[in-house]
Amino acid sequence: MYATAFRRGRTVRTIAASIVAVAALSLTAACGGDGDGGSDNAGKANSSAPASSGGQDAGTEKGTDAANGAGESGTADKGDKGGKSGAADVKDAKAQAQKPGAASADEPIGDCDINKTVLSVQNVKNPINHMLLKATNGAGVDCKLVGYPSLKFGADAQAATPVNEDSKPQSVVVLAPGESAYAGITTSAADGSGDEGSKIDSLEVFIDGNEDSAKVELPGGSVFVDSAARVTYWQTDLQDALSW
Repeated sequence: MYATAFRRGRTVRTIAASIVAVAALSLTAACGGDGDGGSDNAGKANSSAPASSGGQDAGTEKGTDAANGAGESGTADKGDKGGKSGAADVKDAKAQAQKPGAASADEPIGDCDINKTVLSVQNVKNPINHMLLKATNGAGVDCKLVGYPSLKFGADAQAATPVNEDSKPQSVVVLAPGESAYAGITTSAADGSGDEGSKIDSLEVFIDGNEDSAKVELPGGSVFVDSAARVTYWQTDLQDALSW
C-alpha cells in the first residue's frame, strides 16, 4: 500500500517535472523567435544601406556627367571660336594678298604691259636732232622694261630703228606704279651725212614681252628721219637717255 502510494507520488512528480521541462523549452523557443526577428530588421537596414549608397553614387555620376558635359561644351565653344578666328585671319591674309601694289619678294616681276603703259615722245633742244621717248607704268604692280624699245618710223618701214649698243645699262629697268623710264632717239645725223632721209608722220612702238604695239603721236605731226637714226636702251634717268 505504501509502495503503491510511493509509485503514484513518484509518477506525479515525474509528470510535474516533465511539464516544467516542456514549459522551459517553450519559453526558450519563444526567446529564440524574438532574436530572429531582430536579425531580419538588421538585414533590411543593411540591405537598404547599399541602395542609399547607390543613390548617392548615381547622383555623383550624374553630377560628374553634367560637369564633363559642361566641360566638353565649353571646349567645343572655344574650338568653334578658335576656328572662326583662324578662318577670319586666313580671310584677312587673303584680302591683303589680293591688294594691288608691289610684288612680293618671292613673286617674279613681269614685263610691263604695253596696254597699261603710257607712252609719249617729245622734241628736245639739246642734243639736236633728238627726241625723248617716255614710258610710264600705268599698272598697279611693279613691272620691268627689258632691253630697248623697237621703233617703226612710217607705215612703209622695213626694219626697226637700230639700237645704240653703247647705251646699255648695267641692270634691267624696273618701274613701280607711276614711275617712268626713258629712251633717247636720234632722228638724223647732225652733220647731214645720213642717207635716205625723209619726213615721217607716224611712229609705232614695241616693247619687250608684248605682242601688241602702240602708236605714239609725233610732236608737230612729223619728223625728219634718215639712216643715222638710233634709239638707246631704256634708262631710269632722262639725262642718261640723252647722252648718246
